[in-house]
Amino acid sequence: MDELAEKLGMDPFELRYKNIYRPGDTTPSGCEPDVYCLEGLMDKIKPAYTKAQAWAKQPATDPDKKRGMGMSIGIYGSGLDGADSASVDAELTATGVTIFTSWEDHGQGADMGTLATAHEALRPLGVKAEDIKLVMNDMAITPNSGPAGGSRSQVLVGNATRVACELLIKGIAKADGTFRTYQEMTAEKLPVYFKGSWTAPAKECDVTTGQGNPFAVYMYGVFLSEVEVNITTGKTEVVKITMAADVGKIANKLVVDGQLYGGLVQGLGLALSEDFEDLKKHIDLVGCGLPYIKDVPDNIDLIYQETYRPNGPFGAAGSGELPLTSPHASIINAIYNAAGVRMTHLPARPDKVLAALKAKK
Repeated sequence: MDELAEKLGMDPFELRYKNIYRPGDTTPSGCEPDVYCLEGLMDKIKPAYTKAQAWAKQPATDPDKKRGMGMSIGIYGSGLDGADSASVDAELTATGVTIFTSWEDHGQGADMGTLATAHEALRPLGVKAEDIKLVMNDMAITPNSGPAGGSRSQVLVGNATRVACELLIKGIAKADGTFRTYQEMTAEKLPVYFKGSWTAPAKECDVTTGQGNPFAVYMYGVFLSEVEVNITTGKTEVVKITMAADVGKIANKLVVDGQLYGGLVQGLGLALSEDFEDLKKHIDLVGCGLPYIKDVPDNIDLIYQETYRPNGPFGAAGSGELPLTSPHASIINAIYNAAGVRMTHLPARPDKVLAALKAKK
C-alpha cells in the first residue's frame, strides 16, 4: 500500500482510509465482515499519525541517524476455518459453580478468560467470582475444547462456556423465576452437571474459487511505528509503537494489554532480528534472534475501540494474534520513510539495511 501510495502521490494513511471495509464491502473471500470498525480505528490513530509525521521531519539528535514513520493494517480471524467447535461443562455445587474446560494455557490467560466469561454468564444467579471453580486441562474429566491456536479460544471456548452456564441456569430454574439450590436439586434428584458446546456459524472457502465465510469473528488493528535508522551501521531502532485495536468487548483489560504488548514485540522481532533459516543457529532463543528487552521501546501506546461482536461471547473477539499480524510491515515502511530503502526480505538486519543504503548511492 505504501508503494502504491507513493506512485499515486498520496499519503499512505489517506490511501488506506479510502479502501478500508465499509458497509456494503466484502472480504476477499466474498463474505461481509462481522463488523465494520476500521474507519473508527483509523480516526482514533490519526492524531498519533500526524504527530509521528512531524516527529519524523525533525532531525535526530545523532547526525548519523534518520527518522521515519510507517503504518499498516492487520485483520485476523478468530478460529479455525469453517465450523470450528468447542465443548465446556458446568456443574452446580454446594459452594458455587465449577467450570470444566480444556482451554490449554500457554501464556494467554485462559483461566481469566474462562472465569470472566463464566462470571458474566452466571450473573442471573448472583454467583461471585470467588465461588466459581475452574478445572482446566484434566483430560480425564474435561471435555474437548479444541486447540489453543488461531486466536479461537475466547470466541469458541468462551461461547461454549456461556452455553454451559445458560444450560445450568435453565436447569435449576423454578416456575416462579427463582432458582433451586444445590441441596434442592439433589433432593429432587435433578441433574447438576451440564454439557455446553458451540459451533461457529462459518463455512470453509471453496477450494476452487476461494469464496466462503471462514470465520464468524474477526479482529482488527492499525499499527504505527516510529524508527531511527543509523545510516552508518544500518541498525534500526524502534522508538515508539502505537496500536489501535478492536477485539470486541473486553472482559479483562489487563490480560488483553499483555496479549497486545507481547504480540507487538514479536512483530518487532520478525521485522528486525528473527531469522529461522540457518538451522545451525536454532539451538536457543538467542540464536533464533528473538529481541532483547533493550530492543523494545519504552513507548508503546494501545488505543482501544470496543465494537460488539454478534458471534462473540458477550461481544468479545480473540486478541492473541492480532498484534503480530502486521506491525513488522509498519516498521519496514518506517525504514523506507527514514532512509529511502525498502526491505523486502526479513529480518531487516543492519547488514541488509547498510547494503541497501550503499546500493542506493
